[in-house]
Amino acid sequence: MSPIALITGTRRGIGHALAKHLLNKGWRVAGCSRGKTNIQSKNYRHFSLDVTDEDAVLVMVRTIKRELGSIDALINNAGIAAMNHFLLTPTETCRSVFETNLTGSFICMRECAKQMSRKKRGRIINLTSVATPLNLEGEAIYAASKAALESLTRTAAKELGSMGITVNAIGPTPIDTDLTRTVPPEKIEALIQKQAIKRIGTTQDVLHCVDFFLDEKSAFITGQTLYLGGIA
Repeated sequence: MSPIALITGTRRGIGHALAKHLLNKGWRVAGCSRGKTNIQSKNYRHFSLDVTDEDAVLVMVRTIKRELGSIDALINNAGIAAMNHFLLTPTETCRSVFETNLTGSFICMRECAKQMSRKKRGRIINLTSVATPLNLEGEAIYAASKAALESLTRTAAKELGSMGITVNAIGPTPIDTDLTRTVPPEKIEALIQKQAIKRIGTTQDVLHCVDFFLDEKSAFITGQTLYLGGIA
């Protein structure tokens, strides 16, 4: 039977591309987002929900188990960003960013890991950002939320390692998506100049990293954050 992946944030962007990529590789995929998706496949099951809604996530994970089988891989892609000067950032923005980027990811990790632990294997991949190591101005709350997710990745890797579950993170540089197209070109260019490889990232760059972490040969790699573009 083909493996099962749960991917959050599959309505568009990287999550959408990830879902189609794994479907093409023979996976069965469950995806979720706040809205509907245009992915059409007999091997795809979509859930419309907010990852911060714990009850909705629990129902989703249990439904996947009942209808498809036990989850083999979780890719936490859903996230929101906020670009504000530190002094102009509302408290509600801080709460919202951390709720989605950290708490939502935590809930999905915890519930999927429960299924994975029963069969002593599984893969968890969290999407973080180079905004964290670069301490990007104007993205203090976003970068902090991703730093917390990276810390959670490392600790969860230790706690879940004996259960055959690996937990890793991928930190993309700016990727050519709808989101980055709204950012001023000079801001994108300034960020690219901080990279060792000076070009904008592509969705394919992320897909290659996901394939690497999902591969059975990567079973000894866990607790790692892989930044793209040569960001140290």
